[in-house]
Amino acid sequence: MLKIENLHATIGDTEILKGLTLEVAAGEVHAIMGPNGAGKSTLSYVLGGRPGYEVTAGSVRFNGIDLLDLDPHERAAAGLFLGFQYPVEIPGVSNVQFLREALNAQRGARGEEPLSGGEFLKLAREKAGLLKLDMEMLKRQVNVGFSGGEKKRAEMVQMGILDPKFAVLDETDSGLDIDALRTVGDGINSIMRAPDKAVLLITHYQRLLDYVKPDKVHVLAKGRIVKTGGPELALQLENEGYEAVAA
Repeated sequence: MLKIENLHATIGDTEILKGLTLEVAAGEVHAIMGPNGAGKSTLSYVLGGRPGYEVTAGSVRFNGIDLLDLDPHERAAAGLFLGFQYPVEIPGVSNVQFLREALNAQRGARGEEPLSGGEFLKLAREKAGLLKLDMEMLKRQVNVGFSGGEKKRAEMVQMGILDPKFAVLDETDSGLDIDALRTVGDGINSIMRAPDKAVLLITHYQRLLDYVKPDKVHVLAKGRIVKTGGPELALQLENEGYEAVAA
């Protein structure tokens, strides 16, 4: 589903990704772990098409198409979802308004009919229920006044409504307490565990992987994947640290 080959990317004059190669098949969940500054968030931004991140070499193919040749909104319409480490606030725009416009924009790009207000609210209630998020929260301004855990749960509701084929989740476990971590993990499983979908989880810690069991775990260090293993690799990293495992 996602095939990255020899990816190099820079921010300004600094090269961050230095020949990263990774392949994620449909139906799989892969986790990427690594020390600060390794390039984990840079990888997510490059995949999402964030301005300021320049790809200088390599390729990324998503379901057989050249992902890097698409604008960010085209990547989203093609089925890519990016979950942010720090979801932003959008004052003056309600979650319901934002999500309905986003969903119908994607449906339009795919040649599908837009959802009516009633159809959308039914869908939103269903997905909010999965994440144990009160519908009243979705009537509020996007992330304004939300706690860290509420922002992450609201973002998972967004993922559920948009129903992507591939989700890149950048430190979704950041700022979550024990109960919220379980809820978000269960939400990821219910939304994205399917034969025609895949997930790339970027995390510092093994704890999220207790709830979202990965098929593979990769260690990213100094801009490239330096080690790959099964779920046991995450436990080894937790116990021994990156330097010992990735040496």
